[in-house]
Amino acid sequence: MGAPFKARLGANENIFGPSPKAIAAMQHAMSGIWMYGDPESYDLRHALAGFHNVDPANIVVGEGIDGLLGYLARLVVESGDAVVTSEGAYPTFNYHVAGYGGVLHKVPYNDDHESLPALIAKAAEVDAKLVYFANPDNPMGTWVSGVSIMAALEDLPEGTLLVLDEAYVEFAPEGTAVEVDIEDPRLIRMRTFSKAYGMAGARVGYAMGATDLIRNFEKIRNHFGMNRAAQAGALAALEDQSWLTETCSKVSQARARIGQIARDNGFRTLPSATNFVAIDCGRDGAFAKSVLDGLVSRGVFVRMPFVAPQNRCIRVSCGPEDNLALLAQALPAVLAELG
Repeated sequence: MGAPFKARLGANENIFGPSPKAIAAMQHAMSGIWMYGDPESYDLRHALAGFHNVDPANIVVGEGIDGLLGYLARLVVESGDAVVTSEGAYPTFNYHVAGYGGVLHKVPYNDDHESLPALIAKAAEVDAKLVYFANPDNPMGTWVSGVSIMAALEDLPEGTLLVLDEAYVEFAPEGTAVEVDIEDPRLIRMRTFSKAYGMAGARVGYAMGATDLIRNFEKIRNHFGMNRAAQAGALAALEDQSWLTETCSKVSQARARIGQIARDNGFRTLPSATNFVAIDCGRDGAFAKSVLDGLVSRGVFVRMPFVAPQNRCIRVSCGPEDNLALLAQALPAVLAELG
């Protein structure tokens, strides 16, 4: 467009920002930026282990969940191997699988939710190496309980690994995260500092799983892939749980505000356990795309799901009131223009 957006509400970044303690830690670390980052992420990994009450050997730190998904595909997927995901789910996982020669099998959403039982049934049908499931889900923001995930795992075929993407779980209701023996070989959990901790640009994620699986990452990961300033910032962010709590409260308030804006314009929203809200535009994908284009032309950046019927929605990231006020101002004008 040749100009910056007035409101950046499309990338699911945490616009409320990181803890000031994380910013200070990163600024302090910059004086040593001439050195490589710790290849073991020792301090961060041990802090995460204490936070989750697991052994450091159960955690690997990487360049965001995206980087860890790439390493996992490299570790597990060979040419021709079957991998199962939902039609319209997070696409970066698919790119990694395709890049290593895997064959993707996709399952439709069920009532705007990813269906883990359906994914597992497909995995049994195609003898899948991996099943990808995000909880809460992107792009719809829906979620299921951790108890239901553990129940579904009883049907997971032997030799299939569940990739549980919990990027947004800090925003979700209590009981959304799974409670599982860390040495359970059936699943690997992915977490990030990009969302609730507000550090998307720092690229810090981590995976938790059984020792044998996690230690195999040492064979193929980029040992100097972690920025030392980002490591320091993530450690400080983890230690500032009061900031995280405050941020989650702001996100909850912003979700309610987005819901009100949608209702004021005759739309409804899907219940969300994330830092974004899917607004159901009530018609088809072409209409939703017209709404999106109208907002973008007015300087309000939003996105939308790309597979029907979820593409009847636009997806709006939570943000401060001044950003949401621009959305509230632009949306009626867009709808008036569309007639």
